Amino acid sequence: MFEEIAADLAERFEKAAASLKRDFARIRTGRASASLLDGVAVDYYGVQTPVTQVATVKIPEPRLITVSPWEKSLLGAIEKAIMKADLGVTPNNDGTIIRLPIPPLTGERRQELAKAAKKIAEDARIAVRNARRDANDMLKDLQKDGELTEDDLRRDLTKVQELTDKAIAHVDALLAEKEQEILEV
Repeated sequence: MFEEIAADLAERFEKAAASLKRDFARIRTGRASASLLDGVAVDYYGVQTPVTQVATVKIPEPRLITVSPWEKSLLGAIEKAIMKADLGVTPNNDGTIIRLPIPPLTGERRQELAKAAKKIAEDARIAVRNARRDANDMLKDLQKDGELTEDDLRRDLTKVQELTDKAIAHVDALLAEKEQEILEV
């Protein structure tokens, strides 16, 4: 029975880590990254469609992203969507391609981004702790139903805590990596 609970717990921890990585990818670090446009959607024939599905996104230089729409009629709509997304970059439209020059980050902005990364990491830690609480509750219910002995409960709760500690350490490692990326000049 514990194996099923542990598998569910591991799956929830993986989802929390994947969500954290996705959220971290959206934080601008002063380097060009196509993931900066992940949350940007453009109106494509009445349907909100991610920019990456209606255009080619390239990084020709470390501080430049280019967006080449597959249909020239989408140029203005993509430019508006990027402006509306408030990414901290100003698109330059030359009639065939949109250039997004990535300005270097100021020290103050780096600190703000690092703080935002810490908040995102704390949300991931909360998700991990919620998963731990749910697993502990399931184990305690099994013990109440007589399916687990007191010793088995204590052993399984310890295992759940060990798994939780590993997941929290993983979140902390991802945060440290992102903070280093943000704060490096």
